[in-house]
Amino acid sequence: MKYLIAGLGNIGEEYFNTRHNIGFAVLDAFAKASNISFKSDRLAFVTEYKFKNRILVLIKPTTYMNLSGKAVNYWLQKEHIPVENLFVIVDDIALPFGTIRIRGKGSNGGHNGLTDIENFLKTSEYARLRFGIGSNFSKGKQVNYVLGQWNNEETALLPEKMNKVIEAIQSFATIGLEKTMNLFNG
Repeated sequence: MKYLIAGLGNIGEEYFNTRHNIGFAVLDAFAKASNISFKSDRLAFVTEYKFKNRILVLIKPTTYMNLSGKAVNYWLQKEHIPVENLFVIVDDIALPFGTIRIRGKGSNGGHNGLTDIENFLKTSEYARLRFGIGSNFSKGKQVNYVLGQWNNEETALLPEKMNKVIEAIQSFATIGLEKTMNLFNG
């Protein structure tokens, strides 16, 4: 069985280690912990990981966040992965820092990366993990906050929080969405 794990973010040094790039950061941590590495391929940085008789195809789209749908759709087709085996990781300002919320369908919540994926897939019924980045910004400063670097306190807590997301990815691929939601939401 194959699964597509898409961590959303923006390419380029200026976006490295920003809140908006948590999807990239999680997959980078996953790759490091699993001793695998990404290679540049069509529309994404890609790697594969075998886990408990499953193949996880990890992608970091190179299309920029707001155009993630093209890469996700391409890799689903190329790898012959059904949309129910898609798991997307994104940032969410509506959740407190480090909070994980997993859903099997639902609103894009104003997240442009999710909006583009829905446009390409013609459905909002795919699994997504929202990683809370908090909303500690003043009115009109949302873009600066989202595209800003993690503060020292967040940086210290990130490895533990990202390990939890890695566990959720592995759980999704082995025990399924419903049980994973029960284990990790809250």
